[in-house]
Amino acid sequence: MKEKIVYYCTECGNETPKWEGRCRVCGAWNTITEQPLKKTASTASSIRNPGPVKRPQRLKELSREEDIRFTTGMSELDRVLGGGAVRGSLVLFGGAPGIGKSTLLLQICQSLCQSDTVLYVTGEESEKQISMRANRLGVSDDNLFVLAETALDDILSAAESL
Repeated sequence: MKEKIVYYCTECGNETPKWEGRCRVCGAWNTITEQPLKKTASTASSIRNPGPVKRPQRLKELSREEDIRFTTGMSELDRVLGGGAVRGSLVLFGGAPGIGKSTLLLQICQSLCQSDTVLYVTGEESEKQISMRANRLGVSDDNLFVLAETALDDILSAAESL
C-alpha cells in the first residue's frame, strides 16, 4: 500500500494535502515540507470511550429534566445556544476565513478559565499563531492549555491527561 504524504509549513505548522510554493496561512515562501502521514488505529473501537454499550431508548422513557447549562461569558452566544452551553456537548463554529472565529473562541476560553481548566485544540493554526492572538487580546490564564493537533487519538490522550 502506498504511504500517504502530507505537507506542512515549517514556519507555522499548517498542514496541506499538496505541495504549494507559499503557505496559505502565514504567507511564507518555500516553507512547505513533505512528511509521511502518521498512522492511527483504523478501527472505530479505538476511539470509543470505554464503558457499557448504550442501547436505544423510547422517547417517552427519556428524562425530562433540563440539561445543566453553563454560561460562556458572551451573552449573545449564550442566547444562540438556548441559555448557555450544555456540558459534554459539541458546538461547531463555522464561517468564512478571517471573520473572527478563532478570536471569539479564545475570548470564550478566557472566560471559561475563571472556573474550569480549558483545552483549546486547533487543527488549522499553530501554537505560535494562537500565542500571538492571545497576546494581542490580552488573554493569559494558567487554566488555558493549547494543543495544535489533528490526530483524534492524540487529542483524546491530551484531554485525559488534563
